[in-house]
Amino acid sequence: MKKIITLCLLTLSTLAFAQEAGKKGELLKNEASSTEMKTQRGTDLPRTTSSSNQSGNRSLTRSDNRNTKTRYNWNQNTGYSEVFLRIPEYGYYTVEIDDQVISSASGKYRFFDLKSGRMMLSIYQDRYLVYRTSLNVRNNTRMVLDFFNNYGLYLLDSYRVQGQMYGFNEWDDVWNNPYNNSPNYNNQPGYNQSKEVMDNRSFDNFVQTLKRNATFDKDKMAYIEQQVKSALFTSQQINTLLSTFSFDDTRLQAGKLLYDYCIDTKNFYIVYESFDFDKNKKELMNYVSKRR
Repeated sequence: MKKIITLCLLTLSTLAFAQEAGKKGELLKNEASSTEMKTQRGTDLPRTTSSSNQSGNRSLTRSDNRNTKTRYNWNQNTGYSEVFLRIPEYGYYTVEIDDQVISSASGKYRFFDLKSGRMMLSIYQDRYLVYRTSLNVRNNTRMVLDFFNNYGLYLLDSYRVQGQMYGFNEWDDVWNNPYNNSPNYNNQPGYNQSKEVMDNRSFDNFVQTLKRNATFDKDKMAYIEQQVKSALFTSQQINTLLSTFSFDDTRLQAGKLLYDYCIDTKNFYIVYESFDFDKNKKELMNYVSKRR
């Protein structure tokens, strides 16, 4: 009896912390027609040696005829994108994006080396089409989605791909905590793909230069205004920068500016610690609330 009660409690706790289906992300429209959804998918998968052009026609990159000259696709500059799709329901699914196909019952479908731009995503269950929609994936961006048969396909978020890190933790963490482990660069007003977060050494050098060459607050502001044109900052770095100012008024001005170039706005509360007066702290908090 005691074991049964323990198992029930574990089950209830799991359900309590589980994500509710269809309650997270942006719902993407199902563009598959009713006729398509009633027709079985062919047993032959698209050839991995073929590629699709803009009009949807396929052109072989390797001919079966040995007398025909072989064509190659070296160094095509079409951008780099990734799409991660999770299907938490039990079943065997086939997911097709552009000219890549993955069939699995694992529930996780990870597509790499996709060209950036608009492409078609199709989901099949037991060879029947159940969902189809078009995706617009930005260059150097990973799109993360969830699919539920009864609710549809949800776009959870897009994350900047940095260095194409393929470690297992990097793969799986996008679905933990939930979906908030990586900063959402794309929604930041100061976001620019050519910018990078200042590493610790570069940031320390910048702060030392600021203290050495900028005596007055207005001079420090000039340095920061110049630096945000080419760099992004963490909340902790912004807190350090604001602490170099002598007056709260200029500190407030810098805080408003740097918020648009902060990569982890969920931690921006750290910045408020640099203020001397509650009035300026509250004004920055109100500013941040309106920006979100």
